[in-house]
Amino acid sequence: MDSAARVTLVERITDRVLLRLTQGGFTGVGPAASSCGCSLSSPTDAHLRAMVDEGACRISCDLKARSLPPDLAGTIDHTLLKPQASESEIRTLCEEARSNHFASVCVNPYWVQLCASLLSGAGVEVCSVIGFPLGATTSTAKAFEAGEAVHHGATEVDMVLNVGALKDKNYAAVHDDIRSVVQSVQGGACVKVILETSLLEDDEKIAACALAKEAGAHYVKTSTGFGGGGATVADVALMRSVVGAEIGVKASGGIRDRKTAEAMIKAGANRLGASAGVKILAGESGGSGY
Repeated sequence: MDSAARVTLVERITDRVLLRLTQGGFTGVGPAASSCGCSLSSPTDAHLRAMVDEGACRISCDLKARSLPPDLAGTIDHTLLKPQASESEIRTLCEEARSNHFASVCVNPYWVQLCASLLSGAGVEVCSVIGFPLGATTSTAKAFEAGEAVHHGATEVDMVLNVGALKDKNYAAVHDDIRSVVQSVQGGACVKVILETSLLEDDEKIAACALAKEAGAHYVKTSTGFGGGGATVADVALMRSVVGAEIGVKASGGIRDRKTAEAMIKAGANRLGASAGVKILAGESGGSGY
């Protein structure tokens, strides 16, 4: 699909989605990126400026205006989500995030309190996953889980949207599901919405991005890493074309080397979810799995 055709498709689907929401009595809330620090830490830095020119609206999600090095490390959410993760592995994850100046650590909710304690004052955010990895829990459960994560010290939450509702074109349900999490954190955390792009057609990806933006999310994110597929350059570019510069795009799943990471950023991502962050920075290739 050429760029002109993609723009036309994005506009048509976005308009259709928003029209259906309006017909259902929805009044709109708009993007909430400003409440999550949508800004550059160093506007004059050439590297950061180049990333913004590619479509990034910010380099790091920051509720406390911290400064991160203007390099690849500052875009990486250092991730450990495997169910068998041990406390010693979580402690190592946090130490690696601190020493490499990663944007955040991304962990399951059980580990949030420990990570918040270990990373206090380190300039590294604590991110947790919500409704993970299926997205098929109720909105009430997701909202509670997100609120509890923030209470325990999370400053970012990555929620999985309701994929089945999206495929049913139940846009009001998808919107309200996302909005419930945005409201539950009450501005205390950055909300990223995981689309699970490997399960979606392009029109569904466009609809999901439009809904996430309208519901007040701060980012859209490609994948859980557990859904049988990961980030692609094409998906990142499509997502960026839908959300524009107002909110962020996070690429995750299958990012295991620097070349892939840089390709995702060039396509429009300004966050990367990766378990191989240390190897990526070293110019090596990481293994599979979160």
